[in-house]
Amino acid sequence: MIRVFVSSTFTDMSSERKALLERAYPEVLAFCRSLGLLLEVVDLRWGIRSSWSGDHEDCEIFLQEIRSCQRVSAGPAFIALLGNRYGHRAIPRLIPEKLFEALLSKLSKNPEGVKQLNRWFLKDNNAVPPTYVLQPITAHFPHYSDLRPENGPQRDNDVLSWRFTETQLLQLLRSAATDAEAAGDITAEQKQHFYTSVTEREFEQGLWKDVSESSALLFVREIPRQRVRDGPKRLAKYMDLTADGLLDAQAQGLLTDLKSRLYATFQRILNLHCVELSKGNIEPKRREHAQYLDSVCEQFVSQMKARIGAAVDSSVEGRGRKIWGSAEEEQQEISDRVVEEVGRHAAVSAELCRGLYGREGLLGKLCFAMWESTNVRHGPLVVHGAAGMGKTALLCKLAQEIRSVLEAGAVVVIRLLSADHPQRPDIDHVLRSVCLQICLACGLAPPSPLTANSHPELLRFFGNVLTEVSKQGNTLLIILDALDQVSDRHCAHKLRWLPTDIPPNVHLVVSMDTNSEVFANVRLKLETLRNIFEVERLSRDEGKQIMESYLRASRRTLTPEQSDGVLRSFELTGCPLHLKLILSAARRWTSFTPLADVQLGASTQAMMSQLFLMLEKKHGKELVGGALGYITLARGGLLEAELRDVMSLDDVVISEAYRHSLPPTPSLIRLPPLLWARLRRDLEDHLEERWTGGVAAIAFNNRRLSEAVSARYLTSERRGRSLRILAEYFLGQWAGKLKPVALPGLSLLLSDRKVPPQPLWFAPGLANVRKLQELPYHLLHAGLWDELRQEVIGCAEWLYCKSRVCGVSSVIQDLDQSSQYMDCTETRLIRDTLVLMKPSLDFLGGNMDMSLFHTELLARLCSLAAPFPSVIGRLCGQCEEWLLTCPEPILLPKCSFLQQPGGALRHTLTGLQGGVLCVDFSAEAELLVAGSDDGVVAVWSLADQQLVRSLLGHTGAVLCVRLIDSSTRCLSLAADGSLRRWSLKDGQQLLCIQEAVPVDSAPASAHLHLSEQSQRLFVYTSTQVKVWTPEGAELLGSSSDEGSVVLGVLGESVVSLCDSGLFRVSHPVSGTQTVETQLENPPRRLTPVNSVTLPKHGKVLMVSGEGFLYQVSRTGRLTAAEFPLVPSLLSVTEDEKILIAASDRTLSLFTVDGDSVDGFLDLQHDDSVLSVCVSSDRRLLASGAADQLIRIWSVTTGALLDALCGSDAPVTAVVLFNGFVVSASTAAACVRVWSLSYDARHKPTAHIPAGCAHVAVTKDADRVFYVRQQSQTEVVSWNNLTGSPSERLAVSAEVCCLELAQHKQLLLCGLTTGTVLIYPLALPQETLCIPPPESLSRVLCLAVSPNEKLMAVAYEDSVSLFEITTRDSFPTVEGPLVGFPLPLLHAPPSSMALLSDRRLLYGTSCGEVKLHDFSGGSGSGLEPHRSRVTCVTASNWGTHALVGSEDAVQRLWALTPLVLDHTMEYKGFFFEGVLSAAFSDSDQFVFTGSQDRTVKVWDVSTGHLLYVQYVYSPVVRMVTYRNGFVALSQQGSVIREVFRCPDHISPDYNPLRNVKAQYRVVSREKNRDGQQSSASDLQDFNPAQFNLSLMNVLKAKPSSTCLIL
Repeated sequence: MIRVFVSSTFTDMSSERKALLERAYPEVLAFCRSLGLLLEVVDLRWGIRSSWSGDHEDCEIFLQEIRSCQRVSAGPAFIALLGNRYGHRAIPRLIPEKLFEALLSKLSKNPEGVKQLNRWFLKDNNAVPPTYVLQPITAHFPHYSDLRPENGPQRDNDVLSWRFTETQLLQLLRSAATDAEAAGDITAEQKQHFYTSVTEREFEQGLWKDVSESSALLFVREIPRQRVRDGPKRLAKYMDLTADGLLDAQAQGLLTDLKSRLYATFQRILNLHCVELSKGNIEPKRREHAQYLDSVCEQFVSQMKARIGAAVDSSVEGRGRKIWGSAEEEQQEISDRVVEEVGRHAAVSAELCRGLYGREGLLGKLCFAMWESTNVRHGPLVVHGAAGMGKTALLCKLAQEIRSVLEAGAVVVIRLLSADHPQRPDIDHVLRSVCLQICLACGLAPPSPLTANSHPELLRFFGNVLTEVSKQGNTLLIILDALDQVSDRHCAHKLRWLPTDIPPNVHLVVSMDTNSEVFANVRLKLETLRNIFEVERLSRDEGKQIMESYLRASRRTLTPEQSDGVLRSFELTGCPLHLKLILSAARRWTSFTPLADVQLGASTQAMMSQLFLMLEKKHGKELVGGALGYITLARGGLLEAELRDVMSLDDVVISEAYRHSLPPTPSLIRLPPLLWARLRRDLEDHLEERWTGGVAAIAFNNRRLSEAVSARYLTSERRGRSLRILAEYFLGQWAGKLKPVALPGLSLLLSDRKVPPQPLWFAPGLANVRKLQELPYHLLHAGLWDELRQEVIGCAEWLYCKSRVCGVSSVIQDLDQSSQYMDCTETRLIRDTLVLMKPSLDFLGGNMDMSLFHTELLARLCSLAAPFPSVIGRLCGQCEEWLLTCPEPILLPKCSFLQQPGGALRHTLTGLQGGVLCVDFSAEAELLVAGSDDGVVAVWSLADQQLVRSLLGHTGAVLCVRLIDSSTRCLSLAADGSLRRWSLKDGQQLLCIQEAVPVDSAPASAHLHLSEQSQRLFVYTSTQVKVWTPEGAELLGSSSDEGSVVLGVLGESVVSLCDSGLFRVSHPVSGTQTVETQLENPPRRLTPVNSVTLPKHGKVLMVSGEGFLYQVSRTGRLTAAEFPLVPSLLSVTEDEKILIAASDRTLSLFTVDGDSVDGFLDLQHDDSVLSVCVSSDRRLLASGAADQLIRIWSVTTGALLDALCGSDAPVTAVVLFNGFVVSASTAAACVRVWSLSYDARHKPTAHIPAGCAHVAVTKDADRVFYVRQQSQTEVVSWNNLTGSPSERLAVSAEVCCLELAQHKQLLLCGLTTGTVLIYPLALPQETLCIPPPESLSRVLCLAVSPNEKLMAVAYEDSVSLFEITTRDSFPTVEGPLVGFPLPLLHAPPSSMALLSDRRLLYGTSCGEVKLHDFSGGSGSGLEPHRSRVTCVTASNWGTHALVGSEDAVQRLWALTPLVLDHTMEYKGFFFEGVLSAAFSDSDQFVFTGSQDRTVKVWDVSTGHLLYVQYVYSPVVRMVTYRNGFVALSQQGSVIREVFRCPDHISPDYNPLRNVKAQYRVVSREKNRDGQQSSASDLQDFNPAQFNLSLMNVLKAKPSSTCLIL
């Protein structure tokens, strides 16, 4: 940032300062912003005519501000304006003891003078060394600072008296100093101190003490001649006068000397102007004066720009400066970000360590605990205490000293989580930062963007990092202070993320408030209290040590009475924060300050109140309340320039500032900067600078002080007003506008507050970071919700800008906060949209291009624009408008084809890597446990949708899971044969039994049963049963019988069926006599299909393949009855009153009443039923099917209430509870949670099932035809407008391929039998059939010519050509007209295209490409591919054809004459291969859909890649649609887009900027007949930006350039 101090006298240069404020500063500000810099101008003399404070501190404040500017500014820091006034020569406020006494000794002959000096200067023995202090003017002239009108006469008298007194005192001091210098008692420099003006002291600090000329500007104004009539009174504003109104010759002489020094020393930065005054004034309306002011402003602007530009250039050359708010440059290096954050925490930590005394005992205990546990696994150490007890300082000291305890090279990671209050850090940010620091320090690979931005993956990575560091043998200490200050996102306060089993050499220390929820949770989490340490109150002696150290550092001391008073007050609390507040006040006490005049609060809160009272008395209640309130309300602190701006907009603060006097310029009203500077000086112990990106914001250094400010000043009315002012400021509402003003005695109703504009972008690619950070918060909390929706939530540019600059997580957090206060469906939908986009943004490192961002928003929200027009409709309109005016190639979505937000889906629970095989649920504990085929058991809390535990240990698929012991523990059974018991409290494995079941058992064959009476554990498969004690320590029984099938376990009784039809009830534990029951008329063969246990009824139900239901009781009683279906799924409700059976697409419900089982409901599905669950009240039923839908039924009426789409995998498990459905699939590594109560307006339209075997789509995308599985013998016609099947076309055999004749509306189906069925879509009842060839070989491919007059059918052994005609308005197929055989030794065709001139272009599964001419019977081979040809597409006008293959090579052939135009290679991320293609209407472009889940657009004439769009799923079918295409993704979504391409594309345009890939194009030179012989680069950029180590499939690295040969 650039921070400059403007130095001048109060009145002399007021015209110049006003001109700079109005004209020059805004221009320099805009320039700085364009470079990513912030400009802050400190002009403490603006807005006031002279100082009325009377405390003599102004000079010190000015010098302190200059030093601050020199420290902070990255460029110029000092602006000197000097006219014809030398300036006020103030009496020094502080005079060292020796100097003052030397002066007094020279006045021994002037007792009145000595008396006068002793009256005004009192000795302060608390200063080290002792100092004489000039008393405030009000000590002797009480009305001097009283600006109330009624006390005007007294004030005028006191002002005159002080001027006379000041003159006397200065004369005495100067006289004594002259004599003392002559006597050699003092130096000339000490003497000069009594003569020098405040302005010259500023020049000394700003010019002579800073050797760099580039950091200063100097403007000098000379008056060439003074007219006789311009006497002292007329020139009083511009020249120094004595107290009696005469020209001050001494001051003029000193001014001449100063100017001479400046001319001699600073010629290079000098700007000299000669100006004649007009009637003793500078008149801006006079032409010559206006020219002078214009010249000053122009010189200021040009020189400031030059110096700032030079400073920026030097920093770029030296350190590689990162531009704050830049969206154009790559993300800052990880190491840079970590170093910046580590440095910030380390600096605060070092500062806090200095003031720590005592606590040696507690430090020793912590160090010993760590040393003792270094070589063993252990838990974290917990430090707790009341607020303000010094926990943070203690942990900082621990971090400083730990290397002497553990190891000199120990890595220490410390995070002070309350350092950025009132912001609460996100636990993901904390863990990510900690992991990055550890990885950098220990040489480990940092987390990938996807890992770092996924909460479950980040937790797993954190645990792995600790393990890796431990294995390396490195010593690591992680300190997380103030865990209670972390935000509760991801339920961080429940501490599920906190490891409790820490490996050797790694130590974790955390702290928290004793009264916090976090401390209560950590006590529950830790098994022992040995690791919990309390920070107790300090003793008086420890307090005394702290006091003495603090005073010593401040070069102060206290009288014995003052010291005793401080310690007595401190003893009441023993709180370090209380003591710090007392010492902050005591540091300002002089030795002559009576203790009776000092009020020491008996508590921390009382001391804060005393501080506020002192500030209010000195500075005014409204100014103090306003300044402190704004600092408290700011989301991340305020820049000082911002604070002055918002207080200038606050009419209450302004009214107090100008309560007794009018502003110097009524048309321009701002808070005088000196008022804030004085308050800032008194607050310096309580404020801190927070540096981010080279910019310093101020905030309170203590959270409790911020809370006290909020309680005292931020009443409901004031909070609302202040938040509104902050919101208006960051909106830029008053920039360049007049704001109403109401000041007594002011006739103007409007005034300019001179606040800067707040654009979203300062320059192209350079964002307004402060606006991004602050505006949403203030709009929300000020209740300006319409503005929030318009400027933030519903603004596409805002969403992109903040996502790009601050990260998409910050936008999601803004919208989360908004949703907490606003009941706005649209806000939640936009938030969910960004959550869906987040993985892509994370993968790209946040560098998503604006065009892709707008495209994704539109492709997800398009269908919601109509039902939600106010925000989402407006947002989609902005996206579409931007895309339509984009100067680059663009694909414009015309429908929602990416997963859209809303609907019933509420949460997607992640944490598994494989498909979910089994689930269990506890309604009371709201826990869900799932086992996956990768051996992981995951436990989620459904109360907050967070992953509670990942239980690792199984090496095979998890077959069965069960929650036990009031859901505090979990059992899991896996295909590795092991049975394990887990503690859900800490994730530890409590038990492991090997060989519990046969290895590689199937999921449906292994079962767990826990006996309610004895808690014995039964594990059984169809052929064996094993029983263990509750602890699992002893195997109580085991039985295995190959001749019988175990049907179930009732209590401790095992029910099985023998081959002979004998039902057996055995008791393997007790050894009680086995009960056997034989069927009366046993069938020849009894085949058990499915069984279910009814523990409450004490029986097992079994359904046989012969269509009978058998009921076997515990006593051996047996009944049998016919059953209407052979179920693939059989279950019973929890109360055992309803039996549920599913067979194929039918789900049947039966009432169970004694031995009676009666069917009462059949529910028909469109695909096989895979899972079912009935609600506890038996009113609702949820079923999951192979068509990837979850259906909700009414049990009482059988009505279908809802169908939930979006599973994208067959639903193999459902759980219904409290109005929610939980679903899982063996084909998906996640669990989904659905709400049954949602707004139907944002329910997504259903699409065809994902992963269909064959698909076809009409050109208008209204209908889709699909065959879901290869083995199915039906084609489903799907109505894309209604989102439901419209027709099912039965076929006689399995379908091999589907093709559509778009204009003639014919659906062609090739079958395995060799038959081709043709369905006229306009005649639903009719079907045409092309019989199979004599060889009965299967159909491999179908192709229709562009004019749809011909069709080709490729069989396994031949290809035939047919003619499509019409007879009596009815379509017919004639032929085969001609054909040709396929060689037996060659691979079969895999894709083909038929041209209108009877030529057939086809590719084979081995990569061969051939062109056969049916007219002449000739064929020719074209350049082959290295792998299977997956796509052959002819252009609409028959001029070109595209051939693509699995090896990611595609060739574009010109067909007349036949010649290869372009070979295009594209290497994507992991996936390769072209699956589909379509040409644009004009054949100018070709669109391709690839295995890498992208759609690409290529220029047909040049072969250039024009655009790449990631669509999240491979595109398997494409057809031309106007100037774009209609496509089907593997996920089942219909994609409809149009392509816009400008006539001229920038040479810098990079089509791969949003993807990690490479491409190469080799083209023929079209003006030559022969092969090309020269090459030239098309593009000189590297579009790949790609880590080739991630692609082991790439054997050779292709060039990243596009070659024209």
